[in-house]
Amino acid sequence: MQRLRQWIQFIFTLLTNGYWGFLGSGSLYQGPLKVLCSPGLNCYSCPASTTFCPIGSLQQLLLGVRMSFAAGQLFIGTYVVGAVGLLAASFGRFICGWACPFGWLQEWLHRIPSPTVSLPSWLGWCRYFVLVVTVVLLPLLLLNDFDMGLPWFCKFLCPAGTLEAGISMLVLDSSLRSSIGWLFVNKLILLTLTLIASVLISRPFCRVLCPLGAFYGLFNRISLIRLKFAADKCTKCGACHRVCPVEIRVDEAPNSHACIRCLRCLHECRYGALGLDIAGYPVHVGAPTFSAEELHNHGTDP
Repeated sequence: MQRLRQWIQFIFTLLTNGYWGFLGSGSLYQGPLKVLCSPGLNCYSCPASTTFCPIGSLQQLLLGVRMSFAAGQLFIGTYVVGAVGLLAASFGRFICGWACPFGWLQEWLHRIPSPTVSLPSWLGWCRYFVLVVTVVLLPLLLLNDFDMGLPWFCKFLCPAGTLEAGISMLVLDSSLRSSIGWLFVNKLILLTLTLIASVLISRPFCRVLCPLGAFYGLFNRISLIRLKFAADKCTKCGACHRVCPVEIRVDEAPNSHACIRCLRCLHECRYGALGLDIAGYPVHVGAPTFSAEELHNHGTDP
């Protein structure tokens, strides 16, 4: 199952970054696919990107709201809101575990042999601060001389944008290098810290700073793809805790807002206490399940 997930992550990364014509043209892709919403965090300004970023598009929508009101118009961006909302309601954070390029990169970095560091669970609430403040409030409330807001998250924080767009465009267009200032240096430092942290900590950006993961997490309990927990079958062996990449106690909160639906816990649970539900239909994707008595007889009872 985990090998399948890695292949799907790879395929989504290629699909959302499949324009290689930039190597000859040096310009961004502007074809018909650019109207599609990328499910994961994937910068619109990446030269290879074929889709638009959900967070970037939401910010662009919000930063122009005040100006449209002043002009007596109302642009509510139903397509952008609808696309992101449909993804969230259908999949929740399943997208984070299966279709986000930046999440995939963090997973690969964490495979580098090194000491591992745990994160306190309360840090997970920081991503909601990032979502509310940098994605919603600041673009709406802090305006420039043209009554326009700024895309605060994309401009000042997003490490995926720095990696995919900032560095790539500097390589492609040498004329941009003379304009490098402290803003880019600060974002480069943040990217470097994120990549280093990913070696030591499992998915640190996803767990602490990602506003898209925060938004998707709000739908984990009601999305079409959910985990099911059977308390009567659970032996409290702790196997699901040990393999969880975001350090959730799955038996206590199977549909936590932090769960990325990687399904490792299903593979480890040998008692059938965890299951997967897709649109109301149970789907078996885990390891073979046995009763506690059967495992004890085979000498594998924890």
